[in-house]
Amino acid sequence: MNSSIDTSLQEARVLNRNRPVPSEHEISKAKKELSELMRKKNAQIVCHYYVDSVIQDFAISSGGVVADSLEMARYGRDSEAEVLIVAGVRFMGETAKILSPNKKVIMPNLAATCSLDLGCEIESFKKFCLSHPKRTVVVYANTSAKVKAYADWVVTSSCAVPIINHLKKNQEEIIFAPDMHLGDYLKKTTGANILNWKGHCVVHDEFKAFELKELKTRMPDAEVVIHPESPPSVIELADFVGSTSQMISFVASSTKKRFIIGTDNGLIHMMKKRAPDKLFIEAPTAGKGATCKSCAHCPWMEMNDLTDMLRALRDDENEIQVPQEIAFSARKSIEKMLAFNQSRDV
Repeated sequence: MNSSIDTSLQEARVLNRNRPVPSEHEISKAKKELSELMRKKNAQIVCHYYVDSVIQDFAISSGGVVADSLEMARYGRDSEAEVLIVAGVRFMGETAKILSPNKKVIMPNLAATCSLDLGCEIESFKKFCLSHPKRTVVVYANTSAKVKAYADWVVTSSCAVPIINHLKKNQEEIIFAPDMHLGDYLKKTTGANILNWKGHCVVHDEFKAFELKELKTRMPDAEVVIHPESPPSVIELADFVGSTSQMISFVASSTKKRFIIGTDNGLIHMMKKRAPDKLFIEAPTAGKGATCKSCAHCPWMEMNDLTDMLRALRDDENEIQVPQEIAFSARKSIEKMLAFNQSRDV
């Protein structure tokens, strides 16, 4: 594993392990203070599905949103709030700031990052791209502002297939970064000429095909729903592959009652809200030496905390800043994605 990823991962795990569990009274008090401050400062929460369920519910009840990274970007851009509180990981905060340069963007913890972001350092990525100069550079949203600024396109898992199909139609050869599993899925799904950067998500990469086969055998009536950041051997076992929002829509509309879910287990909270009569089982991540059968949860997402959110808003801390020249270039590739999706929605 990349040393920067390993170091950040261990730091996140230590922080989460040592953080005291708040009482119901402390949670209620933090919510009340946050609500008052948010009204005073015209702030809204832009929250990802993978964060703690308490924060997800509070985001909705306070007038904010819980969404995938594409909808988070849209919502933050269109919000009338003066302050955006991004509950997620750092690249999401950077994207919000890039699209809303005149808004203040804060996060509960600036150290909440992403293995895909850390594993695609800009200078190394530039060298990789320069060695293949004729290829169109497409990067996943899970990248730094610097990488987005260098790219021709930004995609999320919910819009990657149609955008790659569009580029294939134009006979463009592609570099895709940083998730090699998503890149492999896109290559197989679209038939496009794709050269992958060799990165992976530390959560999705842990799903095990052998264990999943055994679980499917024990639960033949369950549909397997998998995120495309998972290994190809796991994706092959899926009944449905899609982004977080697409996975929620699928389980809500399906006639089946039991589902095996292959993504961060934070998503199951929203699935239960959308389909309370259905059963959701986490896909297995167990391997040699594993301490649990299914432990798919991002330690950086887990760093989001209500009390840290309150402190950041109250004390004007943890503001996201993106240098103007980087933001300008990154905005072009992000807005190209948003415009493409808007044209398909019409």
